[in-house]
Amino acid sequence: MNKIIGILAHADAGKTTFCENLLYISGIIRKMGRVDGKSSFMDNNSIEQKRGITIFAENGVFEYNRNTYYLTDTPGHMDFSSETERALRVLDYAIMIISGIDGVQAHTITLYRLLEKYGIPVFFFINKTDSALANTDKAVEDIHRKLTEDAVYITSVGDSALAEFTAERSESFMEKYFDGYTQTDVIKYASRIIKSGKGSVIMSGSALASQGVEEFFSVFDALTFTQYDSSSDFKGEVFKIRHSPKGERLTYIKVLSGSIFVKEEVAHEKINEIRIYNGSGYTPSSMARAGQTVALTGIRSLGCGAVFSKKGIEKKREYSFAAALEAGVEILDGTDSIRCMECLKLLEEEEPCLAVEYRKNTDEIVVRIMGRIQLEVLEALIKERFSIELSFGKPKIQYKETIKSPVIGIGHYEPLRHYAEVMLELAPLPRNRGIEYESQCPVDTLASNYQSLIRTHIFEKAHKGILTGSPLTDIKYILKKGRAHLKHTEGGDFREAVYRGIRQGLEKAENILLEPFYSFEIYVSEEYTGHIMTDIQRMRGSFEPPENKRGICRIRGRGPVAEFTDYSRELLSFTKGTGSIALVFDGYEECSRADSVIKEIGYDKGADKENTSCSVFCKKGAGYTVNWDEVDKLAHTLR
Repeated sequence: MNKIIGILAHADAGKTTFCENLLYISGIIRKMGRVDGKSSFMDNNSIEQKRGITIFAENGVFEYNRNTYYLTDTPGHMDFSSETERALRVLDYAIMIISGIDGVQAHTITLYRLLEKYGIPVFFFINKTDSALANTDKAVEDIHRKLTEDAVYITSVGDSALAEFTAERSESFMEKYFDGYTQTDVIKYASRIIKSGKGSVIMSGSALASQGVEEFFSVFDALTFTQYDSSSDFKGEVFKIRHSPKGERLTYIKVLSGSIFVKEEVAHEKINEIRIYNGSGYTPSSMARAGQTVALTGIRSLGCGAVFSKKGIEKKREYSFAAALEAGVEILDGTDSIRCMECLKLLEEEEPCLAVEYRKNTDEIVVRIMGRIQLEVLEALIKERFSIELSFGKPKIQYKETIKSPVIGIGHYEPLRHYAEVMLELAPLPRNRGIEYESQCPVDTLASNYQSLIRTHIFEKAHKGILTGSPLTDIKYILKKGRAHLKHTEGGDFREAVYRGIRQGLEKAENILLEPFYSFEIYVSEEYTGHIMTDIQRMRGSFEPPENKRGICRIRGRGPVAEFTDYSRELLSFTKGTGSIALVFDGYEECSRADSVIKEIGYDKGADKENTSCSVFCKKGAGYTVNWDEVDKLAHTLR
């Protein structure tokens, strides 16, 4: 039976050491490595070894009790949450490591809520119980209070606590519980409860001292099951992109159903190799079947989140974590900016959240990031992989823009021997819907190949707003009309017309500035509740009524990233280290201090020649520029 599992934890809870134990128990490695000794099997990147943290989600595979486990060791720091989330989407089960010393920490809550969202069953392992500072009972209480009350602490499958826990949640087993049950009965019904997300198991031990890990995994093995269909049509999901030291693009996929073979085509590209990775090494395979995670070479068109078949891409997954900050790039060693962009674009394939952008009007390269630690890692990574020395400016909030009501935008591009015109309706969408497109233009008015070009130009870049030059979002572009010339229209003409049409529409619209928001979950002693609520209101946030359990208050709410990014430090300070806050990106909302932000950014829309609202018309054999407010009078589609 194939099982895809992931190990998750807050940073420094002992997650990678736990992975080392599993690989050692299964015989994959002969000696367990150590994170502090820079010798762990999974953290094999030099930057990970230097920092002593997991940065990249790494894969392993091992056999245990006639089952094959595909293992993912995920990053534990919140700056690399997007990497963790992509790995989560393909898991059958998750093992969450809880520090027996620190209990349930802030990022643990964030990760658990994500597992709940995706319906991934969870097992808990309380680690570091060999320390004199550890408190297993308190850690169990922490799990029950902050994560889930539907979790039972046991020492083995035969523990009576598991049978009692199962009977409380299964009427079928309850009859057996009173009439007489076997261990097989407990396993059968408990595994179903866990699979359905209605219960979890907690065990404890020390990964570093190799205590309790094998006992835990024997329970995990007994209480987990999967059902994959290898006989149906092939379907896969991309969860990771990497590049080998030789520059080969590695497309990591989970095979959801069916099977594929080397030299077969998926999404119109031929598979050169199928690799099963174990740490930094791999084993080539002639095929992959349902329930496996493998890396493909030869595939270049599939990005992270693509769900695909042999015929093509069926859909693209959306993720919860997004970069709400941006930072400018400063090249320190004289490397050409084009070369730097090429390297950053490779990293963007691996980490889509980076959203690398070159801003020609300011001659600046900008990347989007989750946090400051990610910037430090990026600097080291770019130097190691590409031999480029650079630094990043101070992170800034990534704002976005949208419009309040529908408008018509017209773009005309007609220098000598060129011609294209488009009429687009820009219609606002509900918040956090992104960009959509629809054509209402008949093909006898504008040929389908030109309409396809227009759609391409809509989505090929993040179009900028006119308030701050920030990316546009929550807009549906509707092609109403379009015109081409039999002899003079070329492919690039519609790009110019589309760009100018969008911009002209924005000039007519009531534009809205949006700012990123976090959802938060705060845990504090009840004595600090009033302080917290005052702070939330001061920071333009909102919250639900606090929930008090045994003197600990939980406060859930939402607030602007600009205000809450550094609040964890303030919270730790006035609660003397006892308070915690878990933050998750929660979309964009209208900015309540738009005027001051617009003034601070100081964007000059007229000076941004790459994003002009003017159109180009032709008169007496020469092109001339027409300002946006005069375009409607001359537009051919309005005649």
